[in-house]
Amino acid sequence: MKSKTQIDKQLQKKTNSELVETIIQAKKKMKWIEVAGMLSSPRTNMTTLNLDQIDGQVKDGETIVIAGKVLSQGELTKKIKIVALAFSEKAKEKILKAKGEISLISEEIKKNPEAKGLRFLKWK
Repeated sequence: MKSKTQIDKQLQKKTNSELVETIIQAKKKMKWIEVAGMLSSPRTNMTTLNLDQIDGQVKDGETIVIAGKVLSQGELTKKIKIVALAFSEKAKEKILKAKGEISLISEEIKKNPEAKGLRFLKWK
């Protein structure tokens, strides 16, 4: 896990104001600091997951967090809530069609600062 100092150094290189705000919010909460560390990493290290990759790793009714972007390849067969930095338009449509929910990380930090009931999904 990265230190707050290291996150701050990497944060200075970011130009996307939404991303910067999300990282700042995440590093203020102990349970979200790992997400802040992943989001502050270079873009080439950013997690991008397709729906078929997500569907194979989750159970019905789960709430998962992805520190990156959700893409639309594949189908979602489970009713889950996905919290991510960003979603492609088609991914949003498919998730909502499968009766799932979507939320941005910045919104979820405000609603759930203790990260209760969340599962952090990593992919490498």
